[in-house]
Amino acid sequence: MLVAAAALLLGGGGLAVVATTALAGNSGPDATTDQQGTTAATTVKCPDVGDRLREVPRGAQLQVSKGLAALDAQVADAYQRMTEGGGSTVLSDLKQKRQRTLGTMADAIDRSAKRPDYLLRMSGCSYQPTGEEGAADQDSAKSYQSGQYPNSDQDQQQDQQQDQGQEQDGQQGDGGQGQVGGPSPEDFVDITSVQPNAGGPPFAAPQGDGASTGTFVTECGRNEEGHFNSDNVIVTPGVSNGAHHVHDYVGNVSTDAFSDDRKLSESDTTCNNGDQSTHYWPVLRKLDGTSVHEPGAGHDGNVGSVLQPASVTLQFRGSQQGQVQAMPRFLRIITGDAKAFTNGTDNANASWSCEGFEDRQLKDKYPICPDGANVVRTFAFQNCWDGRSTDSANHRTHVTFSDQNGACPNGFTAIPQLVQRITYDVPQGNSFAVDSFPEQLHKPVTDHGDFINVMPDDLMSKAVNCINSGRNCT
Repeated sequence: MLVAAAALLLGGGGLAVVATTALAGNSGPDATTDQQGTTAATTVKCPDVGDRLREVPRGAQLQVSKGLAALDAQVADAYQRMTEGGGSTVLSDLKQKRQRTLGTMADAIDRSAKRPDYLLRMSGCSYQPTGEEGAADQDSAKSYQSGQYPNSDQDQQQDQQQDQGQEQDGQQGDGGQGQVGGPSPEDFVDITSVQPNAGGPPFAAPQGDGASTGTFVTECGRNEEGHFNSDNVIVTPGVSNGAHHVHDYVGNVSTDAFSDDRKLSESDTTCNNGDQSTHYWPVLRKLDGTSVHEPGAGHDGNVGSVLQPASVTLQFRGSQQGQVQAMPRFLRIITGDAKAFTNGTDNANASWSCEGFEDRQLKDKYPICPDGANVVRTFAFQNCWDGRSTDSANHRTHVTFSDQNGACPNGFTAIPQLVQRITYDVPQGNSFAVDSFPEQLHKPVTDHGDFINVMPDDLMSKAVNCINSGRNCT
């Protein structure tokens, strides 16, 4: 018999909604029991295929995009089956579906480039107890200077070993015990109990001799127009509902899954300076039980009323090491990782805080803010560019972060660093969560921001000149 329980838990001044399901009397392949005899909630963890991609020929891009979207849908379906007591075949069925999709992707790439056989070893998935949040709790104070990316060739042996062991691991998984919704009370922390941990970039503009200390702010509103969709034109172009969660948009008014460079360059914008760039991030929801069965919303486990930002600030900053050069038009950048709960936190660059406490930044917790203080989300984008590409196969390796001294790696050059700062007047009780893929359980560590530079060249030149000359321009 399927037993479902939902609880409202009040702790530390914050209200969180937790929903769990369990199979009564089931200790079979999907149940995880701790030493006290209680059943632990789990989620589904799969290798992130998109992050491992290194080369996608133009002719294969649409097929690969469809494949990535299919993989995400398969994981979401498997997670749903698990929460409904899907039994011992959930992981094996998921593996078979992933094998077929990965084979199709590899075939498409093989027509124009070296066949990516390493993808075929990424079909196996496992159950992950939600109490084991990867490295999220271990490195919450980790520097925001990331940019370490796995090498596909070196990872092949590791992937193969992982694939061989995952089905066995799945036999100890959790047949039905899964967190349906979230977040959990443990995902919230009183910001006043956090020690200051952020004083310099990206939370403050570069300073000192030799630094480019100027700033350039572009004003694009707060999405008053209601531009929402669950697409992701950077990661899964040409695929509707490729994100499985809803995005807030400001700037370019035409952005959806089918926007190409020409469409973006011909579009109107909400920015008051003619900047046609695209800025988007997952919506924040008030957990009030509101549910609309639409793609990205209730259809994908994202429930609650969408909160409109109280403010949106889009600021470009300079480099600690010297002058910055212009971004190329149509440069695409993603910061943060929508799958960081299961991937680990190497790419988890988004942070949470409260107004008046922004020297205290959280990566894996939602803040409980004092009365009158808005919640703050900050997305600091990569500030070093390889000088060649406006995108890369995994949408990451063409850009990276500078080191703590502001120096870019060899072969990269400094560009203006975009910092998106979004605030919210969160309702009393701190009952809120970010939209996510279903199996990511609305964890704060999965927050992320996206940007496509569509500034006209003359406007980008003005921004660079402002930053390099030490002026603060709006």
